[in-house]
Amino acid sequence: MSDAPEKRGKPTTVLIVVDPSGSAERLEAELGEAARVLRDGGTVAFPTETVYGLGGNALDRRAVARIFAAKGRPQDNPLIVHIADMGALESIASSVLPGARALADRFWPGPLTLILPKSDAIPDEVTAGLDSVAVRMPSHPVAAALIRAAGVPVAAPSANISGRPSPTSAEHVWHDMAGRIDMLVDGGSADIGVESTVIDMTCSPPMILRPGGITLEEIREVIPETVVLTGGEGLDGPAKSPGLRHRHYSPEAQMWLVIGEWDAQVDEIKSRAAAEVRLGRRVGLLVSTETAAKLCTWIRDCGGEGPVGEIIVAEIGSRNDASQVASGLFDGMRRLDAAEVDMMLAESYDARGMGLAIMNRLMRAAGGRIIRVQGEAGNDLISEKSIE
Repeated sequence: MSDAPEKRGKPTTVLIVVDPSGSAERLEAELGEAARVLRDGGTVAFPTETVYGLGGNALDRRAVARIFAAKGRPQDNPLIVHIADMGALESIASSVLPGARALADRFWPGPLTLILPKSDAIPDEVTAGLDSVAVRMPSHPVAAALIRAAGVPVAAPSANISGRPSPTSAEHVWHDMAGRIDMLVDGGSADIGVESTVIDMTCSPPMILRPGGITLEEIREVIPETVVLTGGEGLDGPAKSPGLRHRHYSPEAQMWLVIGEWDAQVDEIKSRAAAEVRLGRRVGLLVSTETAAKLCTWIRDCGGEGPVGEIIVAEIGSRNDASQVASGLFDGMRRLDAAEVDMMLAESYDARGMGLAIMNRLMRAAGGRIIRVQGEAGNDLISEKSIE
């Protein structure tokens, strides 16, 4: 069980703490009040296996409006509807194609969102007026228990101010949303750390619109012809998936992303950081365990480059374990923002497997501020057009 975050003088959001390792029956009982808030049209933030979500009754237009208002979210950015069992899918989607059912059988519950033709039960406010709906079944025990207890499908984007790094802990949610929402359920940290993979099943071949917790390689084991959105396809009207058009995942400080061969990245980060420190700026480095080890030695030895305190290192996981990096990515951004850095430098990763989702988030967080150095092998699946 996690410790409750401090309320920081914002008393209007109710905080409850639950142990995600408890039985399903116990969790549903402990979440009874949160379920009532959802049924009554309120907003509840809760953990999923990917990030924390901000939930409202997906069948209630007023509840959906409260989600958009709390986040400051653009109205043309659709929401994902969360369900607790396959039976609920039939009332949300007007049809479930065989390929979609095969993916659901393989990856649900889990971090995969399917875009399907929507039923009339889902308000247009959820889908930004589109005739399709994004649906997923989370595997986190708290999320599953809350949806079951509420007895309604739950529309839930990430529980952060729109455009900011997604929250992976209750502390992150409290920082952004206290006083804006009705309730926060603290169920510990999210494990995966990046949002679900979104795949559009209404087109042929199916297209991944947002890489995430299920990799392209895993999806191709079920549907080999699956492709990845790498440009502006399908973005003339409202985007079918969150994370496509509007500013997303961005820290408060300006971020620059270094792309290329690892040693060249490290050298470029050193050079840029030293130059910024000489100008009196406070520099945050969003880097792997291996890069942090090299940089910390350099920082200790570079007395002529400026005060050590002007360089803040956020270590987010090993380059050899993309799941570690994904889990630590948004938390690292938030730690550097909390340190009040003036700018950030981030290293890049091989864009295979979970690396595709990591690079997607980093490129969007950088907002086009890319520094290219020698040897870009491993990043061939990323297109800068996908962040426009």
